[in-house]
Amino acid sequence: MNIVGIAACTSGIAHTYIAKEKLIKAAQALNHTIHIETQGTIGTENELSAKDIAAADVVIIAADIKIGGRERFQGKKVVEIPTHIAIKSPKALLNKIQAELGI
Repeated sequence: MNIVGIAACTSGIAHTYIAKEKLIKAAQALNHTIHIETQGTIGTENELSAKDIAAADVVIIAADIKIGGRERFQGKKVVEIPTHIAIKSPKALLNKIQAELGI
């Protein structure tokens, strides 16, 4: 499964980056391709490319705040969750998404 996503928390420091790392590690363990953009206190990092978004099967928005650039995902399957879900059970999340998409 090709996954793109955004991680962003209220303070834009810890949970943003923890959610990103948890999603990446879980995706790699499950043999998925993943690119995660962070929107934190220092701005946007690892910005998703149009190519990555076009190739994505699903977009995961792990955010506790309103994120920027949502219009980039028009027409894509978007899963929105709070960051604590990405942090506590990323593999279960990815397995559930995969089962729902039938990929």
